[in-house]
Amino acid sequence: MSSEIIKTKNLCKTYDNEGVLTKAVRGVSFSVEKGEFVAIMGPSGSGKSTLMQVLGFLDRPTEGEYLFEGRDTKNFSEDELASIRNKKVGFVFQTFNLLPRTTVYENVELPLLYERTLSPSLSRKERGSKNEIIIRALKAVMMDHRTNYMSNQLSGGEKQRVAIARALVNNPEIIFADEPTGNLDSKSGIQVMEILDELNDAGHTIILVTHETQTAQYAKRIISMKDGGIISDEKVVERVKLGDGDLLK
Repeated sequence: MSSEIIKTKNLCKTYDNEGVLTKAVRGVSFSVEKGEFVAIMGPSGSGKSTLMQVLGFLDRPTEGEYLFEGRDTKNFSEDELASIRNKKVGFVFQTFNLLPRTTVYENVELPLLYERTLSPSLSRKERGSKNEIIIRALKAVMMDHRTNYMSNQLSGGEKQRVAIARALVNNPEIIFADEPTGNLDSKSGIQVMEILDELNDAGHTIILVTHETQTAQYAKRIISMKDGGIISDEKVVERVKLGDGDLLK
């Protein structure tokens, strides 16, 4: 049985703005194995974020093939895509995307609220289980001591760690991280990347989008993009190790 979780062939994404066509992703072909830590690198406008949106089911490709766990995604219904986004995929964004005037606990709880089985009529046992899942996710990013803090009371680094906990709460197959250190100072950026590294060691597939060479060095493989296409796909020879954040200083 194949261990590929993602496979693309001649994948393209074209935007039509009042008749003006912009090809953001051009004929991209590659695969990702389960448990890999892959960085997609490139300058602004290279197509890396658009590619992540397609891979993360936030957008559909215009042409080409995208297989997820061996299945052709063009056959997925909107309901199937929504289910995959909730159960199989976690997202971490540069801007955190936390709900304002809402507690840390409630932000991490959000993906669980989309589960049809988690309804207002939950039994006491089910409510207890949900609480354990949320606290476990917060402990994984060392934020369980901030459970009842409001999101606007947190530092940038703390907000990103909560965002990772939210991405983690449904135990997804893949975590997509789009410029996760972009709004952080060096120390907070190191902490975030080390958390992602630990999650990868625990078996999660990580796909990191970044324009920073230093950040990409945490990955085990770097796919470089330019003008919508892949220009290189290489293993990382000298990775940044846990606790070794010198490259980000």
